[in-house]
Amino acid sequence: MLRILLLLSIAITVYAFVDCARTPQEEVQKLPKWAWLLLIVLFSPSPIVSIAWLVLGRQRGRGNGGRKRPPRKIIPPDDNPDFLRNL
Repeated sequence: MLRILLLLSIAITVYAFVDCARTPQEEVQKLPKWAWLLLIVLFSPSPIVSIAWLVLGRQRGRGNGGRKRPPRKIIPPDDNPDFLRNL
């Protein structure tokens, strides 16, 4: 049982660290990104800071279920009706 709790704690800490490192600075809340990373590493034996990052530190979805907008499709000039209209 103790091993399972230890593995779960390590998994949460690693996930939170990687998630924080990959999150853009603009989406980090409450503290600067470097502070979150430092706290996650310093308090790594206890997953409290890692859970705090997951709950408080990152921005939640913007009304679209947390998904980013898909990138705009680039249309080549010969298939773009607006470009062809201007010729």
